Amino acid sequence: MTRTVAVFGAGRIGRIHAANLAALPGVQVRYVCDPVADSAASLAQSVGAQVASIDDAVGDPAVEIVAITSPTDTHSELINRAAAARKHIFCEKPIDLSVPRAVACAEAVKAAGVACMIGFQRRFDPTFNEAKQRLAAGEIGEPEMLVITSRDPGAPPVHYLKASGGIFRDMLIHDFDVCRWILGDEVEWVSATGSCLVDPAIEEAGDIDTAAVTLRTKSGKLCQINTSRRAAYGYDQRFEVLGSKGLLACGNHRPSEVVQMDASGVHHDKPEHFFLQRYREAYRLEVAHFFECLQSGAPFRTTIADGVAAQKLADAASESWKSGQAVTL
Repeated sequence: MTRTVAVFGAGRIGRIHAANLAALPGVQVRYVCDPVADSAASLAQSVGAQVASIDDAVGDPAVEIVAITSPTDTHSELINRAAAARKHIFCEKPIDLSVPRAVACAEAVKAAGVACMIGFQRRFDPTFNEAKQRLAAGEIGEPEMLVITSRDPGAPPVHYLKASGGIFRDMLIHDFDVCRWILGDEVEWVSATGSCLVDPAIEEAGDIDTAAVTLRTKSGKLCQINTSRRAAYGYDQRFEVLGSKGLLACGNHRPSEVVQMDASGVHHDKPEHFFLQRYREAYRLEVAHFFECLQSGAPFRTTIADGVAAQKLADAASESWKSGQAVTL
């Protein structure tokens, strides 16, 4: 059985997902849709697909699945259109910059009876997932505190940040999802603070580039997230979880694990440069998981409900930063 897919979005992340989809056995990327004609044509050619309008792709009864990899402000509309056409949906995070619209999307998906998975790829990272499996096996007892370090090597262009919804909705939303996933509990209290230390233009755009967030779950578990848009040494993605019987630490990935020791010191590679390198395997595994679950009927590891929950935490963090007060959910 061949599953036919339309990809909405031919940008950087769209290219990653389209290539991974095309490489899966039993999957055909039939259409690529993007308002930038050259980008759509280039990606379509690389995966053996056709360029089409969204109307044509959604209207084709042979298309069973849509992969939404377009800019954030288009996600909710495309989810709703796909659900109305009874297509299964894979959508990059976030669902929308508005929690009410995200909730409405979740309701539309449920009413349509279609499957929808949100692309929180960190749950599929082999290192992070190994930690989750060890937690589930009780190897360090009950998790009590999670500390997440999440730093980009550099800030994206200001024009991107203006449309991103801010650092909490754009960048930290992944970390909010990791918090819920690893601690296995819902957050009830959020305190966030931040500064603009990297680029004054980011502050002029109404955003920050450096943030610290503390979260407390309903059972009292704690999470601390520190993040920055600048890390001169590469893409810094680590966490450690402290449990009643021990600790699990997940470090950075490096291009190679060769360590050289000589008279000048001890040397090894810096961390992977950016998320496309750091999470290349996670992106491949998440789309494979999507199709495996469609085939078996098993639940997705990341659902649209997870997307809504992370969005609520992002909104709470943004409110806390702006008000200077903690937010209770």
